[in-house]
Amino acid sequence: MPHAIRIHTTGGPEVLRWEEVEVGAPGAGEVRLRHTAVGLNYIDVYHRSGAYPLPQLPAVIGREAAGVVESVGAGVTALRPGDRVAYVDPIGSYAEQRIAPAGRMVPIPDGIDDRTAAAMMLKGLTAQYLLRRTYRVQRGETIVVHAAAGGVGLILCQWARHLGARVVGTAGSDAKAELARRHGCDEVIVYTRENFVERVKELTAGQGVPVVYDSVGRDTFEGSLDCLRPLGVLVLYGQASGPVPPFNIGQLMTKGSLYLTRPTLVNYTATREDLMAGSKELFDVVQSGAVKITVQQTYPLRDAAAAHAGLEARKTTGSTVLLP
Repeated sequence: MPHAIRIHTTGGPEVLRWEEVEVGAPGAGEVRLRHTAVGLNYIDVYHRSGAYPLPQLPAVIGREAAGVVESVGAGVTALRPGDRVAYVDPIGSYAEQRIAPAGRMVPIPDGIDDRTAAAMMLKGLTAQYLLRRTYRVQRGETIVVHAAAGGVGLILCQWARHLGARVVGTAGSDAKAELARRHGCDEVIVYTRENFVERVKELTAGQGVPVVYDSVGRDTFEGSLDCLRPLGVLVLYGQASGPVPPFNIGQLMTKGSLYLTRPTLVNYTATREDLMAGSKELFDVVQSGAVKITVQQTYPLRDAAAAHAGLEARKTTGSTVLLP
């Protein structure tokens, strides 16, 4: 029987269990997949810990993977057995095999291998909507990207640089700062020894920036607001350091009529049309060479607990892939 990583209760990495699971035949509109690579993302930690509650337990977590279609259900005409596909959502990717809706599968173009595809869907589509839809970055603008050496950060910085932006990243160590520089950052602030707000103001002659992309949350939120110029946009798309406490919305007025948004990928890929359009733009920018997907770590899928521990300890950089 195939295996999957399941959780029966929420908690630390130790709740991740490698167990046998039954995988039946696909129903109408579904496909049966054999995974070849599974993406690791911080949202997996939120699901495992209970920060983002799951509908029911036990559950297979994970939102991103690449694999091969083994069989298709009634009404599926766009995919055939043997097709290589990747996806982000539905949850349940930490498995050797699974049933999934055909409408969420994206064919992998020739020239992109399965590990790269598994590492790029969630993080790459996140970068796509952040840069092209939530705030449409323009050539010549200076932007701030927190966690610039993270999985989304490395893609975000490269893509922003490709669009002609001046990219200021933040990172927690010199090694991560160097990695961010190699992936599109013009300037990198090591926040463990520098005040990133003061440095951003210095780099912008006191003007601030039009947008800050913040996946850190609690530890950077107030400072991110202070980096913005009047009418600037704080895009809070994650909370690696914890959720932002309640705050007085009047600060948005006093700090310069600022905008604050808390987007999520699920809303930007809710329709098949949006999913395919975003995926095409992502695949195009990767195939052009403008954005390189960096798989920095791999773990056997059965060792997902070790991968989670490394991710939470901020010991990982770039993308991590779990191998069934």
